[in-house]
Amino acid sequence: MAEPTPRRDEPRLRPAPLLFEPTAAAADPEHFFDLESIDDPRALLERATELTLAFRAAADRAMEFQAMAAAQLADPRRFDRLTTADIAERAEWTEDYAKKMAEFGRDLLRGGEGRDPIDPV
Repeated sequence: MAEPTPRRDEPRLRPAPLLFEPTAAAADPEHFFDLESIDDPRALLERATELTLAFRAAADRAMEFQAMAAAQLADPRRFDRLTTADIAERAEWTEDYAKKMAEFGRDLLRGGEGRDPIDPV
C-alpha cells in the first residue's frame, strides 16, 4: 500500500504509537493489538492501517539505529572496534551488508545529505 505524500503546507502525521500488549493477550496467537475485537470493517481498516504505518516507522527507525551502531563498532579509532565480519555475525547479516550498514551509519552520524544529525538517545 502506497503512503500518501503530505503536501508541503500540511504537517506530516505521525503514526499511531505502538503500545505494549499485556502478557496474557500477547500469549494468545489470535490476539493482535485488539484488532480481532473490531467488528466494523471501516474501523478495522483504519486501525490496521495505523498499526501498519507505526510498525513501518518503527522498523525504519530501528534500522537507522542498527546502522549507527555498526558504524560506531567499526570505527578504527575505537580500541575495541569490530571487523565487518564480527558485526555481520552479531547482527545475522552478510559481511557485505554489514559494510553497507556501517557506511550508512557513518552518513547518519555525520548528519547525511540534507538531514539533521540524529541523536541516538
